[in-house]
Amino acid sequence: MPVSSLKHFVSTPGLAKLGKAGPDSLGSSGATRPATREEGEEFNHGPALSIEAPQLPSSSAMGKNPEGNEPHVSGQANQPLSQPPHALSYAVVSDELKANPQDGLTPQEAQSRLDEYGRNELDDGPGVQPVKILIRQVANAMMLVKSPPIHANGRNRANPTQVLILAMAVSFGISSYIEGGVITAVIFLNIVVGFLQEFNAEKTMDSLRSLSSPTAVAVRAGNTQVVPTAEIVPGDIVELKTGDTVPADIRLLEAMNFETDEALLTGESLPVSKDAEATFDADTGAGDRLNVAFSSSTVTKGRARGIVFATGMKTEIGTIAAALRASGKRTRPVKRKPDGSAKPHRYAQAWGLTAGDFIGHFLGVNVGTPLQRKLSKLAILLFGIAVVCAIIVLAANDFSNNSEVIIYAVATGLSMIPASLIVVLTITMAAGTKRMVERHVIVRRLDSLEALGAVTDICSDKTGTLTQGKMVAKRAWIPSRGTYSVGTSTDPVDPTKGSLTHTGAPPCDIEVKNESGDDEKGGVAYQELLQDNAPLQNFLNVASLANLAHVHETKEGWRARGDPTEIAIQVFVSRFDWNRERLTQKESWSQVAEFPFDSDVKKMSVIFENKATSEKMVFTKGAVERIIGSCNLVRWEDESEPIGMTEDIRSRILENMEALAAQGLRVLAFASKAYDGEMGDSETSYDREAVESNLAFLGLIGLYDPPRVESAGAVKECHQAGITVHMLTGDHPGTAKAIAAQVGIVPSNTMDIAKDVAEAMVTTASAFDKLSDEDIDKLPVLPLVIARCSPNTKVRMIEALHRRKCFAAMTGDGVNDSPSLKRADVGIAMGQAGSDVAKDASDIVLTDDNFASILNAIEEGRRMFDNIQKFVLHLLAENIAQAATLLIGLAFKDASGLSVFPLAPVEILWVIMITSGMPDMGLGFEIAAPDIMARPPQSLKKGIFSLEIMVDMLVYGLWMAALCLTSFTVVLFGFGDGDLGSGCNDSYSAECDTVFRARATTFVCLTWFALLLAWEMVNMRRSFFRMQPKSKKYFTQWMYDVWRNKFLFWAIIAGFVTIFPTLYIPVINHVVFKHEGITWEWGVVFVEAILFLGGMEAWKWAKRIYFRRTATKGGKPVDLESMVFSKYMKSESLSDEEADEQGGKGIRSKC
Repeated sequence: MPVSSLKHFVSTPGLAKLGKAGPDSLGSSGATRPATREEGEEFNHGPALSIEAPQLPSSSAMGKNPEGNEPHVSGQANQPLSQPPHALSYAVVSDELKANPQDGLTPQEAQSRLDEYGRNELDDGPGVQPVKILIRQVANAMMLVKSPPIHANGRNRANPTQVLILAMAVSFGISSYIEGGVITAVIFLNIVVGFLQEFNAEKTMDSLRSLSSPTAVAVRAGNTQVVPTAEIVPGDIVELKTGDTVPADIRLLEAMNFETDEALLTGESLPVSKDAEATFDADTGAGDRLNVAFSSSTVTKGRARGIVFATGMKTEIGTIAAALRASGKRTRPVKRKPDGSAKPHRYAQAWGLTAGDFIGHFLGVNVGTPLQRKLSKLAILLFGIAVVCAIIVLAANDFSNNSEVIIYAVATGLSMIPASLIVVLTITMAAGTKRMVERHVIVRRLDSLEALGAVTDICSDKTGTLTQGKMVAKRAWIPSRGTYSVGTSTDPVDPTKGSLTHTGAPPCDIEVKNESGDDEKGGVAYQELLQDNAPLQNFLNVASLANLAHVHETKEGWRARGDPTEIAIQVFVSRFDWNRERLTQKESWSQVAEFPFDSDVKKMSVIFENKATSEKMVFTKGAVERIIGSCNLVRWEDESEPIGMTEDIRSRILENMEALAAQGLRVLAFASKAYDGEMGDSETSYDREAVESNLAFLGLIGLYDPPRVESAGAVKECHQAGITVHMLTGDHPGTAKAIAAQVGIVPSNTMDIAKDVAEAMVTTASAFDKLSDEDIDKLPVLPLVIARCSPNTKVRMIEALHRRKCFAAMTGDGVNDSPSLKRADVGIAMGQAGSDVAKDASDIVLTDDNFASILNAIEEGRRMFDNIQKFVLHLLAENIAQAATLLIGLAFKDASGLSVFPLAPVEILWVIMITSGMPDMGLGFEIAAPDIMARPPQSLKKGIFSLEIMVDMLVYGLWMAALCLTSFTVVLFGFGDGDLGSGCNDSYSAECDTVFRARATTFVCLTWFALLLAWEMVNMRRSFFRMQPKSKKYFTQWMYDVWRNKFLFWAIIAGFVTIFPTLYIPVINHVVFKHEGITWEWGVVFVEAILFLGGMEAWKWAKRIYFRRTATKGGKPVDLESMVFSKYMKSESLSDEEADEQGGKGIRSKC
């Protein structure tokens, strides 16, 4: 049903699936993560998300916290009670809140409490400040060597190196207006993109504000009044009915068939039935507090009255809002003794580390993803090397004030700066986002693209992500006929999808042969199943008529409305053309009375009359234990007539129920009897107990939320890619474990798993949350499945993964998922069922809500990581070649003692612009390698600078430099007279002709080498002439490969072509580039090019031999499951000593 209070919050359908976490809300037991790690550690996740103490300001709209700075405990009242209200009887809650359950508060008392506790609103803090965000982005853009990435908390990180501004100034200074204009545009683009991203991120809190209901029905001074929700206060008596949005957290006083939809907070896919009389343990999770109605949940059935105990930011939804606003401490803690004291040097140490953190944060070297930190360090390192190179040039020429020497020094320094890296990286990521949209993924933050390639763990929701998010009737068991099963369906509300099969065996005797539970191949026509099958027809009568859901076909397809459970049952009977509409309209069945589901009796019954025969029947469905307790008859096995119900038969029924539940099914029982009692005017005139007694048991039906068809395959692909999948769900542990087994998250073979490992593999949120961080770190493994999961549990799971140096992605779609989405390295929100809060807190959004799309995102992330490696290697190898050529070339000195430059300053800048920008952009557009999803995740420690890349960089760069210096030497001394002339750095003269020709030859060689290197980088190990090993085009495959990436092809061709005008156009060659057009020297160029390609191919061949031999040392391959779960399948778990040796500091296992 529509919920008016959420209309500004959700722009997509599917309100019932806004939340997908477990039942707890954020509590006080969460750990606070330090802002940074120690020096030398390679991984950091930015400022902590403090869920321990939100620290609301005293001037907040929430009012005062009587406990000062004490953290708010999940489930407590604004004014903490002796215990959380769900652990107290409502009489005690009423007394402690000084409430009046009969007459409510007086207007004066209500106003007094409003003044004390504040308005019932979510605190939005200072709000979004666009001007401040814009100023921050402009200030950062003036200092960045790369685009300012947006961190998980919505704030930007600085990397203060003035290379962009310097490059722009030099470009305009040498009249290179095109490059200067491009760099200016990039700076402007960084400002705009950074502003939009941060502005959207800071709107997260504003999205939460609209979660409150606009009005509520409260009892004031004995009168029922409609009160603005913002004026509801603790102690108010509130009345709720179907369709209401709960205005605050309420301890129920009475509840009549009362159910609420808590998917927004707890992720429960079904409405939750409430019980006002019950009390629970203080540490009970929110989803199991059945005596509490939570703020912003919706009433789906019945009515209730209750006492408000928490409003505004002290509600469960407010706790989530506080967690989103918490920024965490940015200072290092002082190391103290057990008694709390600390020596003076510990304070100095803490402040020193804090200062180091601040400087590192300012420089961008200790925040962000591994690649971002590596590039930050690279920028600083290269800037330092550039300065050193410039000093070396000046020193080699006795610090001459000659303008050409100064320009050459600046150009030599710039040769070490990969100026095009900024443009290429930005455009590559922008292109990647466009490709992602085509693959059902929207990227909200560019830095998440490269982070995806490093993901080691995915923490996924179950409902709606791994599963379809809708209940489906999977099996039905009729004792005298056997088991009826429904095959895989692509549409849970379409009864024409999915085949019907039948077996005479009961569920406990059926062996599930595949993951989906479909044991039968093919299908049976429903007419054949119905023929001469009275037990099945009786079963379908109950399923269809003791059911208020409607399933019907429209021009747009099949539609359904009603309770999810009843919809699933109605779809099942519609497969037999036995739905309620047909029976009531065509078969003359007419409803006489209805007894709605009651949480006490756990049954729902109806009385129907067949007008054609005047026969009246009672049809009942409900919990299995309650139904069989009301039955005295059953048609058992092949008995033609009903026999008496016995304890043995009841045990057999329960055994079959457990068999269905073990498959992840929710099980209900059906029963019926002929009714011969008196007819009443209304339901209240019937004796319900008599109506629902002496029934005949008809059978069981198993319902479940089916996994998506592609989920099992997607999980398998994750395992092949070295990614561990964790399921964090609000469902029952048995159901969660069964679904996890079906999709392959947990191993099928558990016989070889140690007991403590098995217990840690599948657990509940209550058990996990009771563990301290130290206890969690000592677990042999982190859980693969956490049932009854809470928002706090999700955050703590992310923290635990971080401590084990894992790179975690988290999926979610509800408000409850927002803190974990922001804390995860990659937050993944659902586009269809997701809330605006989840989307704004995420890094990427799945437009089809499909777990399989995460694989698309990771593949794209790995492709981009590969391509970034390629063009960074190309850029830096070229930089090494230029720097080595220029610095070694200082040895060539003329008669005046000044160095004769092998490359002129403008030639250097030309090579930087022509051979790096466009070709590197083409490398950024390269397609993914065929084996990209068969590799393990990228190393968080190494980043893009692996040992292979570093060695390649030196080999290629030095080889290029050696050949360039050889060409200069051959032309000048081999074929020339070796006369270096005088003033050949300034202008052309006859005595400088040989120097100008040698310089031109070196310029052409370096340009060609850089362009050919780009083609070689398409595959960093395969031969340029054999990039497709399975191709039959032995001599021509390279032609297809170079033409496939047309952007790269034309960029390289343009580089080859544009060199000719610089050589042969007068004035440009002598005055600007300071070289001469070459003739016979082209022979030298071609020989050098062949040698360059030969050297490249020889190095790649050596690498292939090395890696091939390294791979063969790993032994024989094992099956995928054994490989994935090998760390779980051990006869004994690790001892503490072994754990300390492997993990260090008590952390058991690492990613």
